Amino acid sequence: MAIQAGEIAPDFELSNQHGEKIKLSDFRGKKNVMVVFYPAAFTGKCTGELCALRDDLSSFQNEKVELLAISCDSIFALKVFAEQEKYSFSLLGDFWPHGEVSQKYGVFMAERGFAGRGTFIINKEGRVHWSVYNASGDARDLSDYKEALASL
Repeated sequence: MAIQAGEIAPDFELSNQHGEKIKLSDFRGKKNVMVVFYPAAFTGKCTGELCALRDDLSSFQNEKVELLAISCDSIFALKVFAEQEKYSFSLLGDFWPHGEVSQKYGVFMAERGFAGRGTFIINKEGRVHWSVYNASGDARDLSDYKEALASL
């Protein structure tokens, strides 16, 4: 089961597509964080969702909020994916230990080997402010994200 609003968000440190280490707790007291888990790079629905975020990026990554997108792909695949789609936000690889962060957030689908479509908005204090979990075939609605961010 995915973690819920009010719970402390599990800390993590993962590498992004540039090999830089990104640690969730480094944003504590500074920025809210929107963590978007997605099944896999280069797939239609995932690419569409991330492109929608890219196309409206100032709503999801600005002086108040940081956008972190996480999949179980390697950082090498994520680098090519980010370059191909012109993503300027961090794509984090939960590759090894495989799906460890996805498991902590309750969105890892062990039978399929990847993360489901979980989204968590984490406030500056490190608590989950809002979350949603969509089935792997169901795209998420960006207006829900905007509404949740506005309520911070």
